[in-house]
Amino acid sequence: MAQQPSAAAAAPHRLRIGLVLSGGGARGMAHVGVLKVLEKLHVPIDAIAGTSMGAVVGGLYASGLSPEQIEATLRSINWQEAFRDRPPREDLTLRRKQEDENFLVKFPIGIKGGRPALPMGLIEGQSLMEVLRRLTLPVARTTSFDDLPTPFRAVATDLETGQEVVIGSGDLTSAMRASLSAPGVFAPVERGGRMLIDGGISDNVPVDVARAMGVDLVIVVDVGFPLQPRNRLNSVTAISNQMLAILMRRKSQQELAHLKPHDILITPPLGDTSSFDFGNVNRLLGVGAAAAWKMRDRLAALAVDPQQYAVYQEGRQAPRLPPPRIDFVKVQTGSEGNSQSIEKLFKDMVGKRLDPDAVGRRITTLYGEGGLDTLDYRVVRHDDEYGLLVDARGNSIGPNYVRFGLSLQDDFEGDSSYDAAMRYVMSDITRTGGEWVTDAKIGQTELLSTEVFLPFSQFSGWFVMPHISDQSSNLPFLQGQSERAQYRVHTFDYGLDLGKQFGNWGEIRTGIYREEGHSRLTIGDPNDPRLVFPPFQIFGNRTYFVRLAYDTLDDVNFPHFGEQADLQWSAVRNVVGGAPNSNQVAFDFLAAHTWGERNTVALSLSGGDTLNRVTDLRMEFPLGGFLDLSGLRQYSLYGPHFGIGRLLFYRQIGRGGPGYLDVPVYLGASLEAGNVWQNMSDARFDNLHKDASLFLGLDTFLGPVYLGSGFDDHGNQAFYLFLGRTF
Repeated sequence: MAQQPSAAAAAPHRLRIGLVLSGGGARGMAHVGVLKVLEKLHVPIDAIAGTSMGAVVGGLYASGLSPEQIEATLRSINWQEAFRDRPPREDLTLRRKQEDENFLVKFPIGIKGGRPALPMGLIEGQSLMEVLRRLTLPVARTTSFDDLPTPFRAVATDLETGQEVVIGSGDLTSAMRASLSAPGVFAPVERGGRMLIDGGISDNVPVDVARAMGVDLVIVVDVGFPLQPRNRLNSVTAISNQMLAILMRRKSQQELAHLKPHDILITPPLGDTSSFDFGNVNRLLGVGAAAAWKMRDRLAALAVDPQQYAVYQEGRQAPRLPPPRIDFVKVQTGSEGNSQSIEKLFKDMVGKRLDPDAVGRRITTLYGEGGLDTLDYRVVRHDDEYGLLVDARGNSIGPNYVRFGLSLQDDFEGDSSYDAAMRYVMSDITRTGGEWVTDAKIGQTELLSTEVFLPFSQFSGWFVMPHISDQSSNLPFLQGQSERAQYRVHTFDYGLDLGKQFGNWGEIRTGIYREEGHSRLTIGDPNDPRLVFPPFQIFGNRTYFVRLAYDTLDDVNFPHFGEQADLQWSAVRNVVGGAPNSNQVAFDFLAAHTWGERNTVALSLSGGDTLNRVTDLRMEFPLGGFLDLSGLRQYSLYGPHFGIGRLLFYRQIGRGGPGYLDVPVYLGASLEAGNVWQNMSDARFDNLHKDASLFLGLDTFLGPVYLGSGFDDHGNQAFYLFLGRTF
């Protein structure tokens, strides 16, 4: 195939212009503002050298994207999710979604050789890689960066030697990602036998790299983080950032000191803007554009006439080609353990033109199982055929891992409780992706349980799951808003589930389990005639159930869009004593919608019906507590029949930037109506409790934190402070 001419090939009568884009994290978004001014002034760029975020912006521009397209990309990325480095919740498998319901801490700890294992970086970069891969697909067949629409170099650092690594060929996406690998934040990138990290450590302003590309002058955009004054060096983080800035600044100053009189230096006045302030796109682009505009007289001297610039822009599009036909699929060396999964997912794409949306859906299917650090692909050529080379890297902390959950509650009236939970997951115990899961919990509820999830085949959806558990928990009994008694319920159960999962959004499950145990009065007078339930009760049941589950929520703590529904029928057959059999139906539904990016309304409905009345506290439905009739104390109502509706509004008032310490903050309110009834015929609108609440919520690394107050139409009021799930 004849090589396409470089779009940036300079006309003989003008100087060749190199563009140098420094690193600086989010501050590098200012580069896009500079590019917009260069295009407006008709200044052609013949070569680009970039470091870190400068490599990302520069690489995208070198691939033929316009500044407007790059800006749209920066605005479209959910940086909070990208820097948490998990698939969006709606892309997780149903099992991973269900795991999030109880295990709130979002950072799993791996277990290798019986010891805890931490990742090489907080972020593997999967989300960002997928975005970059899709954007650069039109130049995926280009192996030399000199043949890109604009010749390009990315600068990275060899983690073993500390040497500067200039990347000028191979895969463009991995080159940009390697240059962005800030140590301790992004995991290193293995490329060409080297482990690469952020190029800013070795050369944050790669003027020398641009000059080596044969340019006559350079336009340098330096967005590096400035040194902070003494009064700001008041924390470990500030001191660490200052040390890194000092190291990077030394080489940068050397490079800038060798600028020639006709070179142009643009330094956007970004002040102390954080390297992680990715949510402030408008300001960063504006500052970059304003800084470039101040240099417009010198930049305009490099401009060409509109006709020449139109030819230049047309040439930048020439090397961008439609996706090729895929003739084969190969597995990257080191990914052989996932070869079966990869072949199943991608084999039907052979012989067809590459569809990035279809590839994205298949990547989501496999990556959403949660067992991989990264799942990436690139287009490769063998003889005259093109194919996909798929790289699937297993968890650096796994495949076995531990997750934690924590729940703390306080009603400011002396009633507080806590639960702490731990889950140990042994993944891939079968060739089809089986899991052995063990849970332990202490606190108000004590639990030890284990289950073995056994898929029939990896992507069929069918599974069988034996399980066994031993649990003790407190159940309060209130009359009005005063606690009259408390029961301790101990249960031992074992059973078998059979089900089928539908993609990552739904499941139907049926099963049978045997349950036996007792309830014992621990607080209260056993002779109190107001107690509905006996002070000591032995039970033994055999239960059959069918459950339908549906889940497309984007977030389980503060959902912004999607729905979640659960419908279950249970048939309880007593095998101890003469208690009657019972049948129950229960359902939950939640839907969320967001507008204007920060405003969310959520509708939630719950209900249940016991078809046969039994005197068993465990079979009663509880209500009361935050968002469960917020003006009432928790579990202040019990009944065999219940119903409740909730309408919530919450607004995000804190942006929540990348990382685990900068969290989204919400201010919200709810309207609730519901009740419990002893007979279904008593259910009427005129005997519903009408409640409302106001709350402040934080979506933290440890789980959602709420500070709220609830009000009841009967004059009751309650206050809440807790860490844990609400709806």
